[in-house]
Amino acid sequence: MPRLHRKAADPGEPDGDHPVISRIRGDLLGSDIDRVEVLTSGGVVYEVHVPLTVLQRLPPKGSTLELRTETVVRDEVPSLYGFLEENERALFRLLMTVQMVGPRLAMSMMSTYDARRLARALAEKDVPVLVQVSGLGKKTAARLILELADKVRNLAAAVEGDAPDTTQVAEAVSALVSLGYSFTDAEASVRDAMKDATFESTEEVIREVLSRRGRDR
Repeated sequence: MPRLHRKAADPGEPDGDHPVISRIRGDLLGSDIDRVEVLTSGGVVYEVHVPLTVLQRLPPKGSTLELRTETVVRDEVPSLYGFLEENERALFRLLMTVQMVGPRLAMSMMSTYDARRLARALAEKDVPVLVQVSGLGKKTAARLILELADKVRNLAAAVEGDAPDTTQVAEAVSALVSLGYSFTDAEASVRDAMKDATFESTEEVIREVLSRRGRDR
């Protein structure tokens, strides 16, 4: 199975034995607690590990989705990791540059906190928040802060500025799907609306999307 190859110890160096795949687009066949299966148009089924914060935002089974992908190779076995947003993948790559952090711990961190909260905790050197992650002790938290606090600061600012509330997005998308929108159209419409304004409630987001749809007709 062709996959993007990046060594865990040095995620910036792809291995020439593996073709580079930065995204996978296809139909969601199914999901488990930490992974999904995606069927591409070429008939290839990819098993992709995803954090809980991504799993909670996936479309219904059978829907088309696109994942930003990253592969970590351990003992010559590649494992593919997927994210919905570029900022999520960028944060995963940063976490994997820390010697004490492997893919399991990185995914645990990104399952405990969304990218916005995790990036902010690192930038603000918030040890009490970081040690809430299962398997992450004070020593590892200190190492993460030492190596990433400065590097993640720009990413944290970008995530804070660009990423709308994921719960609000999910609720609005779900409501629009129930009104007859496809998942893809619903998600795109919600994100377009939330780029231009801040909404106090999910209902306001939905009204804005429906209003825009009415104006476009």
